[in-house]
Amino acid sequence: MRLVANHSFALLEAEERGLREELASEFPLLEEPLLVDALVYCDMTTTPDGGQTTAKERVAKILGRYGHDSVVGRFIRRATPEIFAAVGRVGCALAAQPR
Repeated sequence: MRLVANHSFALLEAEERGLREELASEFPLLEEPLLVDALVYCDMTTTPDGGQTTAKERVAKILGRYGHDSVVGRFIRRATPEIFAAVGRVGCALAAQPR
């Protein structure tokens, strides 16, 4: 449950909903930066039905589904720079792996 509660900067969404303190007290932040990045990468490069996508396309679909001014829209716009940074770090790490 802790992974789900911390996926893709969910704390920001909890903040938009006025639930930041509750989420943070129930599910402490993950303290392993590589694990956080990997979790964001998996979430943001996979479609809801399991297909592959890019983080840019995934964010655009989320905004399209919920709207820019919805709770989710506000959250995802705030989280986008960190999402792209995390996905970029994992992409670089994967590219550096020997094949």
